[in-house]
Amino acid sequence: MSGTTGTEGTSSTGAGGAAGSGATPVLRRRAEDVPPEAVHRVVLVDDHELIRQGLRRAFERAGDFAVVGEAASVGEALGVLAREDPHVLVTDVRLPDGNGIELAGRVRKASPDMGIVVLTMYSGDEHLIGALEAGASAFVNKDAPSDEVVAAARHAVAAPHAFAAENLAAAMQRQLAAPKGPTLSPRESEVLHLLADGLSAAQIGRRLFISESTIKTHIGKIYDKLGATNRAQAVMIAVRSGLVRTDAPRHGA
Repeated sequence: MSGTTGTEGTSSTGAGGAAGSGATPVLRRRAEDVPPEAVHRVVLVDDHELIRQGLRRAFERAGDFAVVGEAASVGEALGVLAREDPHVLVTDVRLPDGNGIELAGRVRKASPDMGIVVLTMYSGDEHLIGALEAGASAFVNKDAPSDEVVAAARHAVAAPHAFAAENLAAAMQRQLAAPKGPTLSPRESEVLHLLADGLSAAQIGRRLFISESTIKTHIGKIYDKLGATNRAQAVMIAVRSGLVRTDAPRHGA
């Protein structure tokens, strides 16, 4: 998130006390020095409580943010957002009842000026491009220090319609250069990547917190879109089409 923060009172200490090598300098202010009208209200959405706790600590350290709500699903998030009307939403991509990109799209339509930061553990371009198309303000990999998430949120508040992401230009170039293949939804893309990792429908369902029958429906749609009749053919077509990168890290839990 280069060029998104000032340098007054900076520190490069990363989240959870881990110093990120080459981390973006982070604006820190004492909370008591920040007038109430300058405090940005943020809602955190992630189904992992430990991650929400880590982000909450990072925002509390920043001084100019107040975490006014947390949610573990799309359904919970919509309720919290309606109640709290925050300045910025920070959401994970993978959620039990949907995904953060779809949530970002719904929020952008309902709240045109809200800052939206999308976090992901996935390395493929499709989520970055999906976040851009959904109207998000910033896209940050979960591997980044949490201070970078704070910097992205600060950018999102200041310029909610100016999308920022690391390697955005390279991703756009790959999109333009890639052969035009079928378009998958973010959820179908998640399922396809897990199919490529060798997971069964039942295992994918457990990983994504949705039923096996729903996963089979997604798989059927993926096969239809790719013109495939089985998993091996679908994965082969996906690799050739650039929908799955063979050099991408495997998806963790």
